[in-house]
Amino acid sequence: MTESCCCLSTHPPEYYDYKYGSNGGLLLGSTTVKVVDVITGKELGVNETGEILAKGPQIAMGYLANPRETAETFGADGFLHTGDVGKIDGQGFIHIVDRIKEMIKVKGQQVAPADLEHLLVGHPSVADSAVIGVPDEYSAERPKAYIVLKSGVKPSDGLGKELMDYIKERRVRYKWVKEIEFISEIPRNPSGKILRRVLKASNGPTGHVVKDVSVRAKI
Repeated sequence: MTESCCCLSTHPPEYYDYKYGSNGGLLLGSTTVKVVDVITGKELGVNETGEILAKGPQIAMGYLANPRETAETFGADGFLHTGDVGKIDGQGFIHIVDRIKEMIKVKGQQVAPADLEHLLVGHPSVADSAVIGVPDEYSAERPKAYIVLKSGVKPSDGLGKELMDYIKERRVRYKWVKEIEFISEIPRNPSGKILRRVLKASNGPTGHVVKDVSVRAKI
């Protein structure tokens, strides 16, 4: 990110391997990183997911002529609030899960869309997926999944239920999706980032929709 001027972490030569490609590497020298709870700010431990905060000589001092934004982004203790949600594993590697602004808030619990998206593309019928939060009277928000099926696979209520069950078997209850919509393509920018705002701004469903109205997000 721009505020860190260059980077916070890297992969040393001994870790130049595809198996390390899913993480952000190890911290640079003179750089300190901590992970805190997104809601309470409490510092978390190894493999616990929260917001990544960083401190080091490469971190910017603030925003020019914008004290309010500086105070919100740069803590009094000198740590930059990156806005990234992630964790640090037992080897010290940083893993980025999602952005805070993308998180879905289900009864006070934070759900990372990327987690569900990665899970869904592991299903043999799914070619691509995107997840957003949609309003829910009981839980404030619930996840909704947009699914692009592999060639030759047809959308159906049965497949929608199968995908919902696929999630239920692998994730805690508050991460279960409220509905699934089958579409032909996930909107992305030139770099491949999902354009969630396009999905949120759509005027009603454009594809086959399967809903699960029976499950409430018990915590």
